[in-house]
Amino acid sequence: MRIDWTALPAAVTSEVADRIGEARAVPATAGAHAEVAATVIGTDRKVFVKAAHTDFGIRSLRYEQRVGEAISVPHSPAVEWHFEAAGWLVVAFEQCEGRHADLSPASPDLELLDEFLQIIGKTPAPDVPLFSPKARIGFEHPAMDGDTLVHTDLAAANLIVTPDGLRVVDWAFATKAAPWFELASLTHWLIGAGHTPHQAEQWLARHPAWRETDPEVLDYFAAKNAEKWAAKSAGTSTAWMHDLAAWTSQWSAYRNQAC
Repeated sequence: MRIDWTALPAAVTSEVADRIGEARAVPATAGAHAEVAATVIGTDRKVFVKAAHTDFGIRSLRYEQRVGEAISVPHSPAVEWHFEAAGWLVVAFEQCEGRHADLSPASPDLELLDEFLQIIGKTPAPDVPLFSPKARIGFEHPAMDGDTLVHTDLAAANLIVTPDGLRVVDWAFATKAAPWFELASLTHWLIGAGHTPHQAEQWLARHPAWRETDPEVLDYFAAKNAEKWAAKSAGTSTAWMHDLAAWTSQWSAYRNQAC
């Protein structure tokens, strides 16, 4: 559950003030993983701050911090500083000024995303512990294994179009996998943005990693991902889970028809 900045202990907010001056916070409107997530505007500078105090939240944020410090992809915001105080882990990231990407068909933002995919598809995973494909998505296939850095959560909310180009945020689920795993993990976000499954696959097919992947492997991924989200969405009213269930189901059905 997202916690308001004003609920943080004084020991935390004073430590932030020591680093950037007296600060005011503007809560993030997207995402829900971090317990605290806000643009923090100080007298000296502006940063994006995430904070956590539960065991799970701290583990997740520390993971994101270590990945952010280790990766060299130019699209990733830098980790500015971090500290622990009063039971909280606080991490400040470079603030990315811009709007969320538009992933709808024919959007010019797709070209920016394509440039990022070309780079990350050739980026070795850093020498830090990362999720395995199975740990990330709950099922496995030998073809998923690889040595490439994979973001795995390229939703529009994690893609910020700035005056200097695309910035990709929230590396909390970074994974070490085969390059096609990134593309397959993007499919449902393209469908959710208005692409038909056919259009999504046509767009992804510009990448050799997609074209060179055994169609039966993509069939398996699509089917298992749809099964996972159907199970997760059953019995809950959480809208985003139902959206993912619908989008992954559309892709799986399309691949079944294409067989």
